[in-house]
Amino acid sequence: MKLRRDAALPVLGALTILLLWQFLVPALGVPRFIVPTPLAVLGTFVRDAPLIAANALPTALESVGGFVLGNLVAVAVAMLFVANRTLRKAYFPVVLFFNTIPVLALAPIIVLIFGLGMFPKIVVAAVICFFPTLVNMIRGLESPTANELELMRVLSASTSEVFRDLRFPRSLPFLFAGLRVAAQGSVVGAIVGEWIGTNKGLGALIIESTFNYHAERLYASVIVSALLAIVFFNVVVLAERRFLRYAAPGA
Repeated sequence: MKLRRDAALPVLGALTILLLWQFLVPALGVPRFIVPTPLAVLGTFVRDAPLIAANALPTALESVGGFVLGNLVAVAVAMLFVANRTLRKAYFPVVLFFNTIPVLALAPIIVLIFGLGMFPKIVVAAVICFFPTLVNMIRGLESPTANELELMRVLSASTSEVFRDLRFPRSLPFLFAGLRVAAQGSVVGAIVGEWIGTNKGLGALIIESTFNYHAERLYASVIVSALLAIVFFNVVVLAERRFLRYAAPGA
């Protein structure tokens, strides 16, 4: 009974907001070209479904590509930083500096370097995914206690064996925490990349709809972007549950 109530509350909350949006906003005199009603947005979903789907596909591919690229590089760099303190002291401040640059300022530079096409959008998405995974992975790799590390040394374990048998298994919960953040950030990165020099993708559709005052299409594009991020987040959560369940006995 409690589970049903907990599941029903978010639905009730969403329906309440939609009803207020549908009836209260027009009653307040807000123009439709600024805030269209949910039914108008739903009509756009039906009417422009092929257009929205055609633009959602490249955004999804760029997000997945950026997610994979950014997280692979982050895991590799984290392992280097933990294995070599000198490298970490020398280059972590550089990584931190680049992370402080707003992605809107960084995206034109990336497009300028890599040109047009899908790859620069993947790079922008990868940049957003990189830092949260790097920080969480470093924390995870350093989570073993001094006693555990001493035990590995007593057992004459090599550095690679310490990473494989102790550090990496302990880092998995931290890694997936970073991946959950990166899953949503990858969509943001892809859309920001599409704002610079492209006519495909949800980012381009958002810009085009804004400039042409297609409010219903604008809201529909934003909703699809949010749904993409939610789907990616839940895929990571599902992968985390299954992977950690299977890895737990061996860890």
